[in-house]
Amino acid sequence: MCDYSLDNVKSRPAQVGDRLITRNFGTGTRGFAAAEDTNLAICLRPGTELSFAEPVKRLSLGLFRWRGKATEHYTAIFRQINKDQRLVHHDALEFPDGQILLLTLLNEGQQATVLQLPANPRSVVESKAQQPSAYVR
Repeated sequence: MCDYSLDNVKSRPAQVGDRLITRNFGTGTRGFAAAEDTNLAICLRPGTELSFAEPVKRLSLGLFRWRGKATEHYTAIFRQINKDQRLVHHDALEFPDGQILLLTLLNEGQQATVLQLPANPRSVVESKAQQPSAYVR
């Protein structure tokens, strides 16, 4: 899904094969945009698998902010975390080693491809797990 701070940005759901780019939308968050239209936010469902062109880099929050810290990972799974907390970012990536990183902490301009979408929910419980918290929308 798209984080609550992207509610007023033009968006569409992700599709397999979509080429994405990380972008600061100027709304207080970063997210994925369509590579061909960086004003179009691409919303991911929890469980969506991504492949990055280079190791994923996150913002450096220390003294040397101009140097983004790189992970060793080229793949990640989209997750939503802290859904019970209001007014915090929920969109995150989970890497193969279990590390979780908020999408809003990614460096801008990173290229990714949607490899696989999660299966459609088969029950109410699965459907709720793929939806943002009630207060987000």
